[in-house]
Amino acid sequence: MKREITANEFPLQGLRGQKVSNNELKALGINDVDVLVNFSRVANGLLKHGVMDKAQILANLEALIDDPMPYALKKGGKFKNLAEDVIALRKEGKFVKQQRSAFELKKELADFPVWGLENIEVGALAQMRTAIQLPIAVAGALMPDAHQGYGLPIGGVLATTANTIIPFAVGVDIACRMCLSIFHLPAAMVDTETDLLKGLLLENTNFGMGGTTKAYHDSSLFDSKTWSETKVIRNLKDKAYAQLGTSGTGNHFVEWGELTLAEGALDGIPAGEYLALLSHSGSRGFGGSVADYYSKIAMTKTKLPPEAKHLAWLDLDKDEGQEYWIAMNLAGEYASANHHEIHNKIARALNITPLTRIENHHNFAWREQLADGTEVMVHRKGATPAGKGVLGIIPGSMSTPGFLVRGKGDAASINSAAHGAGRAMSRSAAFRTLDAAAIAANLVDKRITLMGSDMDEAPMAYKDIHTVMAAQEGLVEVLAKFEPRIVRMANPKEKPED
Repeated sequence: MKREITANEFPLQGLRGQKVSNNELKALGINDVDVLVNFSRVANGLLKHGVMDKAQILANLEALIDDPMPYALKKGGKFKNLAEDVIALRKEGKFVKQQRSAFELKKELADFPVWGLENIEVGALAQMRTAIQLPIAVAGALMPDAHQGYGLPIGGVLATTANTIIPFAVGVDIACRMCLSIFHLPAAMVDTETDLLKGLLLENTNFGMGGTTKAYHDSSLFDSKTWSETKVIRNLKDKAYAQLGTSGTGNHFVEWGELTLAEGALDGIPAGEYLALLSHSGSRGFGGSVADYYSKIAMTKTKLPPEAKHLAWLDLDKDEGQEYWIAMNLAGEYASANHHEIHNKIARALNITPLTRIENHHNFAWREQLADGTEVMVHRKGATPAGKGVLGIIPGSMSTPGFLVRGKGDAASINSAAHGAGRAMSRSAAFRTLDAAAIAANLVDKRITLMGSDMDEAPMAYKDIHTVMAAQEGLVEVLAKFEPRIVRMANPKEKPED
């Protein structure tokens, strides 16, 4: 597990003409000239030769500065020499990071539970360790699908004091969400009515950065007075309205599949195999703009050491904190309405009402209580709520199963579970290393009809969902298995939003 970061959700960036600047390195806290020169040489060498993209390099360097030892121990590691230099310089008192923070991290290294430790990269562990050292941190946990992100790792759960909220710990795609509709129709329709089901996806879904909707099933959410609560929300209302019922890019999808339901799993629905519709997307440009605006305010208001800068928080007792809280919760309602638009349009076209619909956020913050009664703000960034009896959906990849689960209410996990398989490699690594013929063969073998997507969303780019589920048997009970069969995603080369 001692290795460089290789899995994250950073978008692919063209390497030609790019450079890691001295200012970007200084922003990590480096002001020693010799160290700056060495960091620049290594970073730009990796970039020039296409070993990693710029975002990956900066993320690795940030984690290295925070904790160089894992990198120094990695035999043949790309950052090994840098890490050894940093350790040696610190012993001599020569490596000085910029001290610009008003808040310092806790000196003690608090423990946090990790599920599936053997499959989690060192970068995600380092990020979680930094998060748990925040002065406002109360508890944390890392799910088995975890990998490197910005600030809090994807798959990270962080409980902070009740009056604080961290925009980057919620995530850029606020209220990214799963939604499952189960129909009283035979699962075999994915084979016998393939063209019909494909057509329904093409006619009733819209993907892409600029995707908009021309017809609505139910736009009543926009009657809410909350849309006039703040200037930021008012300015984004038209964009949100235009994108209602769209799905975005990246790992977002709408797909038909075969759902196998266990006996007694859901009240009123017998065990059996059903046709089901599963979707994954969030709050689109509205949520992204809210996240961008308030994360910048948080980093301006809350000055932290460089390794923790993306974990800056807002105070809910102040105007900007209240504004973000209102906008985040509205983004949650909006994300749900997005899914409902898609599912309702498709159900109407089928002329049938679903037996049930199940949904959950996995990029959000909730006011909750810990087992000892402590009031906290629980941030789940790429983690599924799994309180006792709470239903949730954990997808795999486009050719591996997803699962309908019921939470067991495990206190150590802060009532949480994984939100999916989790990336096993970065998007750039997927484009660089995966074989198109092998991907195509896998889809044929699994009988997957795919519309859209690219190599960065290939099944091989993700961890084994069965390994992830096995690591969290104590967190959730599996009620049903969903096998994707007809999948729609954004067109190739679309910039990922997830």
